[in-house]
Amino acid sequence: MVQSLIFDMDGTLFQTDKILELSLDDTFYHLRSLNLWASNTPIDQYRKIMGVPLPQVWEALLPNHSNEIRKQTDAYFLERLIENISSGKGALYPNVMEIFSFLKENNYKIFIASNGLVEYLQAIVSYYHLDSWVTETFSIQQIPSLDKGELVKKIIKKYDITNAAVVGDRLSDINAAKDNGLMAFGCKFDFPQENELTQANFVMDDLIELKTILPKFENNISY
Repeated sequence: MVQSLIFDMDGTLFQTDKILELSLDDTFYHLRSLNLWASNTPIDQYRKIMGVPLPQVWEALLPNHSNEIRKQTDAYFLERLIENISSGKGALYPNVMEIFSFLKENNYKIFIASNGLVEYLQAIVSYYHLDSWVTETFSIQQIPSLDKGELVKKIIKKYDITNAAVVGDRLSDINAAKDNGLMAFGCKFDFPQENELTQANFVMDDLIELKTILPKFENNISY
């Protein structure tokens, strides 16, 4: 039976903080230049909600702005993120490529399911050549409800997956696993909330731990 691992991107595979503050500063500098923002970049507020779909991000960070301004801000932010990724200012977490190689050598299929937008995810996959290991990358944009559980369900259905686990750092990842009857492996890296990770089946400090975790759960990650 083919095993499958469904990974989150931000805070799990990609160290988003490397480009987050830079891209947010670029964006809010742009808003200030248009007289649409008067204070500092709300980086701390964004860290608290990181992992939710971007439309929800702008509702939280720009509560008094129109939907049109939020859409324009979202587009500008995406441009800055992609530019910073393409310029090599981001980074994968330690051992991503090593664990991907291990998984492929052991006949695991690898997928990415992220709340990030398609262009953003493609920029990361392309820059780090992740498609050498990843079967397919899925964006929350593909799901009208913006529900990560539905996104994972889409992967399961498309690839007829019967044995899998979700690897991620936020409650949306854990719930996506549970909603689909999968195991949830939590990542205690940069952005997790302790109360969220307690709901995972196992919590890691480094992705390399998957080498020892997977054999323990191999018979218990069936859909």
